[in-house]
Amino acid sequence: MGLDEVRDDWTRLGSAEPLWAVCVDPDKRGGGWDDNEFLASGAAEIDGALRRLTELGIRPEGGRALDFGCGAGRLSNALAAHFETVVGVDISAPMLAEARRLDRSGGRIDFRLNDAPDLAAFDDGSFDLVYTDLVLQHLPPALAAGYLREFTRVVRPGGAMVIGVPEREKPTFKGLVFRYAPWPLIRIAQRVVLRYPAPMRMHVWPTRQLSAVLAAGGARIAASDDYWGGDHWRHLRHYVEVRGESR
Repeated sequence: MGLDEVRDDWTRLGSAEPLWAVCVDPDKRGGGWDDNEFLASGAAEIDGALRRLTELGIRPEGGRALDFGCGAGRLSNALAAHFETVVGVDISAPMLAEARRLDRSGGRIDFRLNDAPDLAAFDDGSFDLVYTDLVLQHLPPALAAGYLREFTRVVRPGGAMVIGVPEREKPTFKGLVFRYAPWPLIRIAQRVVLRYPAPMRMHVWPTRQLSAVLAAGGARIAASDDYWGGDHWRHLRHYVEVRGESR
């Protein structure tokens, strides 16, 4: 699986069910998400995450934030309530079109298509915060690791990251299927049985591996909190301090 397949799958998802593909809820299929409800869920997440950064003493104030894998802009809009400017990047043009439709920031969010395996469009130290939630697991691990290294580059020393990823599969039927079943079989099941517009590939990111990639760029995980994972995954939200010592 390469970047082209990721782009093709998420282009189809963005064309068919953009809000549901961002927040997968069986009760919201077929356009079930209300726009305001969708954006309110993002505001609740960002408000909680920024409170946690404050508790840890690593919250950047104002400045510029990057929403990596912004999808339909659920979190970008919420970040715009706390940062002067927000850049939302995504690989799916239809998702970005939906994000622009939902933009409530008064023009302070810059939504950009990024289908490169890096963040070369951005200078070193050009963001105060990088936020990404439930995105990296959909990417091939080597590609996701490259983006993690790019995060440490584009965040200024003294800035922060918030990274939400599945840490491991849960020992449930669904979790074990994702752990042991071959991807082609899961892909067929998602398309034929679950009737997804396109499959959503999943990879776990154990904390030790994530920490090693970040440490090479001068960043450290300050805290890791459990949050929603359904009956498939144990999800962790990692709060990361960027020191810039090992760049």
